[in-house]
Amino acid sequence: MRSIVANVAVADAAGTVEALRAQLERMQGRRLDTPVLPVPPALAALLPGGGLRPGSSYALGRSMSLLFALLSRPSREGSWCAAIGMPHLGTEAARAAGVDLERLVLVPEPGERWLTVTATIADVLPVVAVRPPARAKDADIARLAARMREREAVLLVQGPWPQTEAMIDIADPSWSGLGDGYGLLEGRELTVTVTSRRFPVPRSGRVLLPDAAGEMTADAAASSVGRTAEPLRAVG
Repeated sequence: MRSIVANVAVADAAGTVEALRAQLERMQGRRLDTPVLPVPPALAALLPGGGLRPGSSYALGRSMSLLFALLSRPSREGSWCAAIGMPHLGTEAARAAGVDLERLVLVPEPGERWLTVTATIADVLPVVAVRPPARAKDADIARLAARMREREAVLLVQGPWPQTEAMIDIADPSWSGLGDGYGLLEGRELTVTVTSRRFPVPRSGRVLLPDAAGEMTADAAASSVGRTAEPLRAVG
């Protein structure tokens, strides 16, 4: 009898989980098990789902190295990407970080209609990065979010952004390779922190960005979970 009761309790719990999952999917307009776009393994270990979830937005710090790390794997594996409102983006730096420039569209100066430009490009490209020049209206943000979900595109925003899948930022950089006034810079070690509503606490890891190959790799000497992330600074 005790076994039967236990089985019923397990079945009820499983049914409740599935009901909550279905409700959350309806509210967010996407499935939680949707395949994600790839990112470097060091970052996949920190992100919800292990990659960039189609239909979602991510708030980033202002580091171009971090942005290039997020664009590198998708572009190399066939996904077209766009960078909007970043007139000083260095294409050679992007190439060195592993971004496939043949699959990168640049819109350096979108002007006051940057939000419309972003939505239009999201209609045709799966990964869109933007640096907003000013705060957008809530209604415009909601319309863009609906467009991203409909097109299953990923939005990477350099700066704060509401209703994100995750916030990603870097801190505590240190360079290696220099001796007492001599030598060559060989790599930069820093902490990546991911904050998401799907986590009870932020996730952090020590990485090399760039490593000897110019990309992001995990620092085997140190990693942590639970570090409090610093808030992103406001834009505009």
